[in-house]
Amino acid sequence: MKETKSVKLSAQQHQQHENGHFSPFKFAKLLDPEASWDKDQLGDVLHWIRQVVALFCGLLWGAIPVVGGIWIFIFLAISTAIIYGYYAMILKIDEEDFGGHGALLQEGLFASITLFLLAWVLVYSLAHF
Repeated sequence: MKETKSVKLSAQQHQQHENGHFSPFKFAKLLDPEASWDKDQLGDVLHWIRQVVALFCGLLWGAIPVVGGIWIFIFLAISTAIIYGYYAMILKIDEEDFGGHGALLQEGLFASITLFLLAWVLVYSLAHF
């Protein structure tokens, strides 16, 4: 039994390591509803999508310029809608396999709020003062 596990582990390591490098992530998987995801991979993808949205909204709203607390809630609504639409409509995954809607919608949320506020305040301050 131990030999079987070590052979499987060795085969997996060989697939992941080719000349000391990990196999490249295939971007086609991001839009493939048939692709299999593990919890860490999906969490990373959702996290980085949310960061890109945060940076885009922060830069845009700092440049326009918009002020007021309502824009924070608008950012949260846009960001959450994009994340929900991505995993529910594009990937069509069963959210219960990944901890439910709450866990998926929470991925990267607090870091994205920080990035959004930083970009918004920085661009607003540099561009308009």
